[in-house]
Amino acid sequence: KSFLLVLDTRFSDIELREEEGIPTEEFLESCYAIVPVLDKLGPTVFAPVKMDFVGNIKKINQKFITNKEEFDTLQKIVLHEVNAGVAQVRNSATEALLWLKRGLKFLKGFLTEVKNGEKNIQAAL
Repeated sequence: KSFLLVLDTRFSDIELREEEGIPTEEFLESCYAIVPVLDKLGPTVFAPVKMDFVGNIKKINQKFITNKEEFDTLQKIVLHEVNAGVAQVRNSATEALLWLKRGLKFLKGFLTEVKNGEKNIQAAL
């Protein structure tokens, strides 16, 4: 079996809350589950991606743990930071979420290239 098929926590398993959005804890668990995948893909080539990825996960988690009830969805975190005027501040959870989304999109694109038969890592990147 491929190590990608045996991940315990998957984004596809996250149940969206009707009005509230994406549950923060489940999202973070899914993100953390991807970190070992980056090591399997290439610990040297993907080291900067992994470092960025983990840093952004930690920033969101730091916000989440300040008040798990209030920040139980990503949307609530973003809305709180927008209302407080800190969403665009460097190292905010909102900024981290934006960069994490970009990292996930990059990883998806890379894996799609590999799945489609690209053997050259540089070309796939």
